[in-house]
Formats: sequence, structure tokens, C-alpha cells
Amino acid sequence: MNIVVIGGGAAGFFGAIACAEANKGAHVVLLEKTQKLLSKVRVSGGGRCNVTHNCFVPSLFSQHYPRGAKPLKETFKTFGAKETIAWFEQRGVKLKTESDGRMFPTTDNSETIVECLQQAAQDAGVKIKTGAGVEKIEVLPDQPPNKPQFELHLGNGHKMQVHKVLVCTGGSPKETSYDWLKALGHTIQHPVPSLFTFNVPTSPLKDLQGISVPKAKVRVAGQKLEYEGPLLITHWGYSGPAVLKLSAWGARLFHEQQYHFTVLINWIPEFTEETLREHLAQYRQAHPKKVVATNPLFGLPQRLWKALIVLADIPAEVRWAELPAKNTNKLVEALLRAEFEVKGKTTFKEEFVTCGGIDLSQVNMRTMESRLQPGLFFAGEVLDIDGITGGFNFQAAWTTGYLAGTAMAKDTISAK
Repeated sequence: MNIVVIGGGAAGFFGAIACAEANKGAHVVLLEKTQKLLSKVRVSGGGRCNVTHNCFVPSLFSQHYPRGAKPLKETFKTFGAKETIAWFEQRGVKLKTESDGRMFPTTDNSETIVECLQQAAQDAGVKIKTGAGVEKIEVLPDQPPNKPQFELHLGNGHKMQVHKVLVCTGGSPKETSYDWLKALGHTIQHPVPSLFTFNVPTSPLKDLQGISVPKAKVRVAGQKLEYEGPLLITHWGYSGPAVLKLSAWGARLFHEQQYHFTVLINWIPEFTEETLREHLAQYRQAHPKKVVATNPLFGLPQRLWKALIVLADIPAEVRWAELPAKNTNKLVEALLRAEFEVKGKTTFKEEFVTCGGIDLSQVNMRTMESRLQPGLFFAGEVLDIDGITGGFNFQAAWTTGYLAGTAMAKDTISAK
């Protein structure tokens, strides 16, 4: 049985390995159109590779996916984070958990994961060909189940006849990139960027680039969208997990708004307005002679505190005893609801994630096989699945790749 996996990323490798290990008699070939294998694995997590997340309850794990949560819940019962950790440990790679739940190889080096996947593929007998892009999948008509079902047209002019195909070509910002899959009858959910930072050209805080706070709440004005977590000030606006995760949940809305909207930042989300005013009143009473601008509160970085004091129109030398009520009100606003106008986004191309892809209603999520075309499978970001940061996108790749690979390994061909 000839099986081809298209795409040399995380899902492609996992699918090819799972198939070859489950069916020693299958001839499994992995095709990658570029000369680079596992490129996203290499750069993810700052070169450390955020393999998965320390959460072993499928219903909770699936809640981290803006698209695909419900169908993924069932897939994680078969192959989730627990199985991923065991898979890598069985091949000599131990993972560690960081305080935020992200899991990395103990080496803190993504090459450890790359080498593990490449060695596992070699050990399983997977044949890998780079510079081999597929431009068209043609369904061969009236073929008996034991004969090749597809003919692949490669960019170099070559053709291959195969029994089963697994498509793991990743996401793309252009819908035209999916035309060759549309030709097989599949519906594409329009792709738009996910996981991006917010550009705020007029931000009064951009001179504070590099300053971060461990916990802030970012809310979109006029929407229910909000996310709480670490926030980083950059020279172009705002980044960090709170922003990146919010961008994932709001991906379609932000695209519709052409990335022009207003965000409200709460720098101290543990306070309500009532408790904040009470705290400020108590501090004022206890430290009347302290200069407001030079004595940061709430553990905020000094430069950030001074910038918020400026936003509240508080003069540099004013002491707490002298602070007018109107400036106290402005300080409360600056701390709880600092308003910034977002105009644009910044996406890191190496770690680009898309919202959109193959419509999940057309895929059997137990096997990742197309409901429209027997013998055709999908895994990874080519599907309309995307997660927030924290190892969730890789887990979706491992899970869908594994399910597709083990399903393809069976000698039978599904009937329509």
C-alpha cells in the first residue's frame, strides 16, 4: 500500500510516523515542497519548542481553541497531552512544565524535538523527499479498493499514484492557496491571521518598550472580548500572552474591522474601582508627604507608573496630600481603563497561525478522513482549527496527525 503525506511539518511527521509504525508493510512517503523540514518546530517558543500544555482533561484542554474546540474534545480522549508526553519520553525526550503550564524539552532546545521526529521517521522507514510540492490531487475513477485511488501531480512535472493521501500543508493567509483542495469538493473557511500583536502608533507608552507586567487585562471596547495575562510594551504597541491570546479569540472580528479598534488596559486587574479608590485613600492618609510620581504602587515598574501619572495629568512634584480629586479620578481611569487606539497588527511570519481552513464538518474527526473523498485525510493547521499560545497548536498537530496516521495504516479503503 502506497501512502503519501504532503507537508513536512509537525502534523506531517507525526502522521507519517504513526502510519509507518502501525503498518510495517505500508510504503510511506513524506513530501515537502521546500528544502526545510519542521521549520515551525525549530522557531517555536523562541527556539525552545513549546511541545504541549500541562493539562490532561480533554474538556478543559479543548477550551483553548477559538476554532475546533468541540470536535477536538473527543480527539484528545484518544491522543492528548498525556499521550504526547509519553510518545516523546519513549523516544528519549523528556519534557518539563513551566509555571504557566507550557511544556518544553528539558534541553530547552527545539532541535531536540526536530532530531527526535526525524529519527523516529527514519526508524519507521518513512521516505522523505524535499523540493517536492504537490500541485494537484486527481481522483482516479472506478478503481477497486486494492488499487491506487489518487494521482498526485508534482511541481517538477512528476506524477505519483497512491492509495491514500494525508494533507498537512499548514495554514495560509490566502484562500487561493486552498484551491487545489477546493477542487476535490471541500469547503474552505476563509483564512485570516490569528496570534498577532497590536500596533498602536499613537501610544504614549511606546518609549517604554521592553517593559512588561505579569498580569494585565486587555479588553476590546464595545465587545465582550477580554483576556488576562502577561503584557509586554513594544515600540509598535502591545504584545505578550494577553494580547496574543486575545487576538486569537477575536481573529475574525479584528479582520472585519481592518485591525482598527480600541482596547482598554487594566494594569491591576485584582482591583475593582471600589477597592482601588479605597486603597488610594488609605495610602494618601498614610503617606501624605510622598511624591505621587516617584513612589510606584501595586508593584508596577517605575517608568510605567510615571507614564500613567502623566496620563492622569498629575504634575511631577505633587504630593499625595495635594492631589486634587479630578486627578485621582484620572489616575483610577489610567490604572483600570487606559484607552489605546489599535491601528494594525504585527505577525511573526515564522510562527504564523491562521484561523480558517478545511471545514471540519467535512472531516471524520475520529480518523481525520474526508467525508467527501475516501482515502483522503487531513491533519494540522490546514484544518479550520487554531489554538491560543501555550502549546495548543502543536498539540492539535500531534493529535490530528496521530489519528490520521493510525487510520491510514489500516489496509481497508473506506467506501463512500
